[in-house]
Amino acid sequence: MVREMILSPSLLSCDFGRMAEELAALEAAGLKWVHWDVMDGSFVPNITLGPPVIKALRKRSGLFFDVHLMIERPERYLETFVDAGADLVCVHAEASVHLERTVSEIARLGAKTGVALNPHTPLSVVEYLLPQLDMVLVMSVNPGFGGQSFIPFCLNKVERLRAMADACGSAALHIQVDGGVTPENTGELVRRGADVLVSGSAFFGHPPYAERLKTFQAAARG
Repeated sequence: MVREMILSPSLLSCDFGRMAEELAALEAAGLKWVHWDVMDGSFVPNITLGPPVIKALRKRSGLFFDVHLMIERPERYLETFVDAGADLVCVHAEASVHLERTVSEIARLGAKTGVALNPHTPLSVVEYLLPQLDMVLVMSVNPGFGGQSFIPFCLNKVERLRAMADACGSAALHIQVDGGVTPENTGELVRRGADVLVSGSAFFGHPPYAERLKTFQAAARG
């Protein structure tokens, strides 16, 4: 099955003082998705942004809002993030005790469902949930900060996840990879089964955005 690569630039690496302009520039450059890194200073050591920022910028953008909650007990805030404009809500398996209940609630609220796995977390954690999920996010760095280097064993993890999804009838599952994603490893990630790639500094640090998107697309095809 040939999948189109979706690039979801991480706003963690954009100019926070110009977020509305950055979103407009991404849309004008041909991007379809954008990745929101929400951090609480507890599940991860960094603090970023919350629902009021997403709500304010939802009015300014037609992009698909891919919202990654790196927060403890995310079930407390699902409705708030969906109401703010999240199109997809991705929670960490490590942060939610009743993960199936949390995923079901995201779906009930009308958003796409995602579960993220830290590098050390085994795929078995999400195996039984795959039919309920729109996306699994394989973290290829330990979450909390941008600009980290890709952890190589995550390539095999992506490949095993794609095989697991195909075997259980979830061939349409999006597999997202976040952390150290660059044009240099994009081709291999796509070959292993990833189809949604998150890139922060390797994207925003190389304008113009339309040309950088073409670079990633060429790498995916290559």
